[in-house]
Amino acid sequence: MYSISGRTAIAGIGATEFSKESGRTELQLAAEAVLAALDDAGLTPSDVDGLVTFTQDANQEIAVARETGIGDLSFFSRVEYGGGAACGTILQAALAVATGIASTVVCYRAFNERSGRRFGQPNAGLGGEPSSLGVEMSWHVPFGLLTPAAWVAMFARRYMHAYGATSEDYGRVAVAMRRHAATNPAAWFYQRPITLEEHQASRWIVEPLHLLDCCQESDGAVALVVTSTERARDLRRSPAVVTAAAQGSGAGQMMMTSFYRDDMTGLPEMGVVARGLWEMSGMSPKDLQTAILYDHFTPFVLSQLEELGFCARGEAKDFIAGGGIEIDGHLPVNPHGGQLGEAYIHGMNGIAEAVRQVRGTSVNQVPAVRNVLVTAGTGVPTSGLILSRD
Repeated sequence: MYSISGRTAIAGIGATEFSKESGRTELQLAAEAVLAALDDAGLTPSDVDGLVTFTQDANQEIAVARETGIGDLSFFSRVEYGGGAACGTILQAALAVATGIASTVVCYRAFNERSGRRFGQPNAGLGGEPSSLGVEMSWHVPFGLLTPAAWVAMFARRYMHAYGATSEDYGRVAVAMRRHAATNPAAWFYQRPITLEEHQASRWIVEPLHLLDCCQESDGAVALVVTSTERARDLRRSPAVVTAAAQGSGAGQMMMTSFYRDDMTGLPEMGVVARGLWEMSGMSPKDLQTAILYDHFTPFVLSQLEELGFCARGEAKDFIAGGGIEIDGHLPVNPHGGQLGEAYIHGMNGIAEAVRQVRGTSVNQVPAVRNVLVTAGTGVPTSGLILSRD
């Protein structure tokens, strides 16, 4: 493993207002976030020579460069697998900077998901494409497994059967995220907490998932500036040092439909990421003061806690009991409200929150933060980060 530990840092973060109807194109949203991130770092477009985004982002790097006034690019890249790419963008940017390919790389994600291209909608055509993915999906799309919610529901039901977890356990995740969002003015669900009773009363999407087990749809964009730690120390904001970054895919991996494994109750790809993060950083879960976990669906938060080593397999329901992952619990998770409460920008807003926690500037600041763990989309090939104080 090529170690980038401590060599690079996130020097700037920027975001648009999160909304349900932005009134702007995805290119305009991306440009706004990129320029905001550069301003946060005290840099200009002329300082940028690299861009990284998601394969699913509608904005080509050259279009974003043109829109923002960025000049020559010596590095640009796109990371696969939806939300699983989020931390992977920082990994690729950090590798480019650490190896001298680029000096300053901006990672971005722009979304018109609510008012434009909506993700997760039923699409019977998925099973008919002349590709390996089409062949794979032809086995389950005709039987109604059409959406991410349906795919995750299969996992969630098996997890409940194996470990005695309940819908109320999943609901405790949603309650925690909405509690944090309620005190975050940037969150869509600002001042709108929920109770466990309200979670249980929300309509079914795909049993055992209620509406409030599923992340929201958002318009918005987030961008992050990655440069060398040495250079970041001279910029406007205190840096969030990239202590570790990893990507991972598990054996028998499939896109949120890994039903061919003997054990369906875990997320082995997150286990691959966890081993990489702990090895590169020399840390363990006890060295983390807070965690930003990808919460597109509540059941995967429980499994991530287990795969990352915060608790043993099947024990996450006990770990989160009694507000264990709330802001005053033993492991505050997603102090910004996560994708369930703040906004769904494919996890990039979670990385921005991790930077704020390291800086000590979050609206829901966890005391004495030294190290923050961040994860990207789960159920797919995924990625993760540990960000630290300089």
